[in-house]
Amino acid sequence: MFVSAAVVFLVVYQDTGAQLESEIDRDISGDTGQLLQSLQALKGETPTQIRAAATRYVLAQPYHAASTLLFVLMPGVGTASNHPDVFGSGRPQAGESEAEQTLENAEGRTLQVPRLGYSTARVPDVGRMRIFQQRADIGAVPVVAGAGEPLSLVERAQNGVARAFVLAGIVVLGLALIASYLAGARVSAPLRRMAQVATRVDAGELGPRMETSNGRVDEVRVLAEAFNRMLDRLSEAFASQRAFVADASHELRTPLTVISGQIEVLAAQENPSSAEVTRVEQLVRAEITRISRLVDDLLVLAQAERTDFLRIEAIDLRPFVTDLWDGLTLTAERRFELGTVVDGTLHADPDRLAQALRNLARNAIEHTTDGPGLVRLDVRPLAPDRISFVVTDDGPGIPDHERERVFERFHRTDSARTRAGGGAGLGLAIVRAIAEAHRGSVRVRDPQGARGAAIELVLPGFAAS
Repeated sequence: MFVSAAVVFLVVYQDTGAQLESEIDRDISGDTGQLLQSLQALKGETPTQIRAAATRYVLAQPYHAASTLLFVLMPGVGTASNHPDVFGSGRPQAGESEAEQTLENAEGRTLQVPRLGYSTARVPDVGRMRIFQQRADIGAVPVVAGAGEPLSLVERAQNGVARAFVLAGIVVLGLALIASYLAGARVSAPLRRMAQVATRVDAGELGPRMETSNGRVDEVRVLAEAFNRMLDRLSEAFASQRAFVADASHELRTPLTVISGQIEVLAAQENPSSAEVTRVEQLVRAEITRISRLVDDLLVLAQAERTDFLRIEAIDLRPFVTDLWDGLTLTAERRFELGTVVDGTLHADPDRLAQALRNLARNAIEHTTDGPGLVRLDVRPLAPDRISFVVTDDGPGIPDHERERVFERFHRTDSARTRAGGGAGLGLAIVRAIAEAHRGSVRVRDPQGARGAAIELVLPGFAAS
């Protein structure tokens, strides 16, 4: 604002002076023209007569501080003026020395040298004066007529502009500083509070939240709400991570405890029988297999967010599903059914897709009874470029409040089920990770019968043949 005010001041200051000088130029050029016009009637008169007539004309318009200086220069004859003292013939005034008056007279005599056109000169006892001179021949006598006005009016006007701008500028800048401070404080106060919250979060606290005023609808409120949502997600992520670590530790501790206990039992016997060694070997091998499977599942979940998690290729859907399902029928005594399978090509990772379908089938197997338990797969198109895999069973089903949680890591719908009879609760979590990596989805559907469960895996990239 200061720079802008300075620029405006310079423009107004210069423009004020230029306009006033332009008016002065018009006045003195008009006065000079009238003076010459009055002398044109003296053609044929002698130079002395012309000078006398010019003297009478200019003295008829006496000079004072606010009037116009009129003069006629006649080389070899003299000068006629309504203020002759300025032409170097003045006497010392009250308070002036002879030396000062001599210097003023020397400056005044420079005015006797004709300068045709407009000029600005310093006139003794007057100051800066705007002068216009014009030459004309009165008969055979050359004369130079001129008029001048002091520039004190211009200087006073410019000084007035300067004073007005200084006073107005101080007031405006003061108000601007106050308004800027208030606006800055209004904006910076919530930012400072946000900085304090961010500092506490950086120190490890995830509980603080940024306060937002209900009356604010601006970028600060948007930033605060976004930051709070980010903290909510971080809190959920850390809580999920802690739960994940705790569950993984618990899942690993159980088989390790079994292995350690069996080895201690075996070591306590001085001469264990071969049957006892075989029993311990089988238990340890089974627990090691469970640990290996758990570690493999954890690695799959850890790798699911990597860009190279999938190796996409074209899959001929019918033979792929048929071969996969034939292999699954050999893993358990269940009533396996392969329903509708659409013909077409699916662009997906065949290994990850097989892993997801096997996990869905194993989940159905774990929740159905040996022999008559139903495990069914249907493959149908949902849209021109999407395919649906639905695995259905006739087990106890999934309660409505558990339909979202079944895809969480280490979550079991039957908390009483033993780990020997079930998995670690990572199968459906892996299915969801594989579906999301393919930009697909997985969800629990309502079963067609009175009981059972139906889980649907939807993937893009399908082209019917």
